[in-house]
Amino acid sequence: MEREPGKQEDKSNLDIINQKLDELSLSMEKLGIAEYVEMLRNPRRLFFINFWAGLSRGFGMAIGFTVLAAVVIYILQRLIVLNVPLIGDFIADLVNIVQIQLRIR
Repeated sequence: MEREPGKQEDKSNLDIINQKLDELSLSMEKLGIAEYVEMLRNPRRLFFINFWAGLSRGFGMAIGFTVLAAVVIYILQRLIVLNVPLIGDFIADLVNIVQIQLRIR
């Protein structure tokens, strides 16, 4: 009683395909594809999620810019104290320009 090579080969191919499908389904589950598709089906939820994400990004940028500006101003103040000629003259020119603009208005 010989086995037919075609049936054994088909079973082997089906096992490989099943294994690949299992791997694919696990990968999709890890990526959260189902949650993403569900979110796309509900536009109101998608809008609110994007709204809050944008709001928090904008708030984070504002806080980040404030901290960065404070650091730059602090460094510039320290440079003025050191009285570095090139930078001191530049800052003095800026102050004069601002004062002139304030007098004009």
